[in-house]
Amino acid sequence: MLLSSKRVLITGADGFIGSHLVELVAPSCRRVRALAQYNSFNHWGWLEELPCVSDVEVVTGDIRDAQFCHDLLREIDVVFHLAALIPIPYSYRAPQSYVDTNVNGTLNLCQAARAAGVDRFVHTSTSEVYGTAQYVPIDEQHPLSPQSPYAATKVGADAIALSFVHAFQLPVVIARPFNTFGPRQSARAVIPTIITQLSVGVHEVRMGELGASRDFTFVEDTCRGMVAVASADSGIGEVFNIGSNHEIAIGELVALIAEVMGVQASAIADPQRFRPPTSEVMRLRCDNSKLDRAAAFSPTIPFAQGLARTAAWFQEPANLRHYKTSLYNV
Repeated sequence: MLLSSKRVLITGADGFIGSHLVELVAPSCRRVRALAQYNSFNHWGWLEELPCVSDVEVVTGDIRDAQFCHDLLREIDVVFHLAALIPIPYSYRAPQSYVDTNVNGTLNLCQAARAAGVDRFVHTSTSEVYGTAQYVPIDEQHPLSPQSPYAATKVGADAIALSFVHAFQLPVVIARPFNTFGPRQSARAVIPTIITQLSVGVHEVRMGELGASRDFTFVEDTCRGMVAVASADSGIGEVFNIGSNHEIAIGELVALIAEVMGVQASAIADPQRFRPPTSEVMRLRCDNSKLDRAAAFSPTIPFAQGLARTAAWFQEPANLRHYKTSLYNV
């Protein structure tokens, strides 16, 4: 399915991945409607930074409101659903908020998409639904084992979306990215946490579990993967992993980023950054072969190159000022 003739909606467009997805698809789609979460400042998040924003229809609102979702989906052909509450530490404090947004919000959008008769509904999942790897690389058949309230709500949201395939023939496909990184990412994520600390001269980088490992993909590749998921001729009711099929331990990641940035640094474990003992996901490594077979897609940006581009963006004073480098960002 080609997107060039489609009217596209991107929820969560004001966020990290969403804003990059807007940049990617806006030049080639018939029309892009970008949802930013409503706030009284009328601030559009990272959409404010995009040169292409004048070519995009920006709408503010909240997916927790069912009527709003029905209005949002009018005259839309393809939905990229990224809107979600995502910080894992905050999900321990406010789990009900995650249910309201991630589960009920997804239900509202699915109901609205069904009424609108969309051609494709791309729902964004997360590798956190797998929990600590029971085998690697992790393919789409890996058991789901959510270890945080956030992950549990994403399992629920995935299930809601897939149920609409079977119950109502809604053309849903699940994109399941592993850890994405790049410019504009929240400081609550591990790579920005490291870079922002190093950018202000810290030599002992405060981290959580140093032995955990993750599979990282540069944000531009993740977005291209999501477009590949949307464009694949087959795959309705299917899940597609998006990842690199490589992993790195967090302790090693600190050393690598310090090398990329040309500074000396070491990692120290900070107790306040640890998840509850059995909630930490210790290992994630993606098997990306299914999406490669379905849409001839695999990431192309080398990890070191992505890190260098990310570090360069964060080190720009105008960008770094968006981040409170002295605080632990929950």
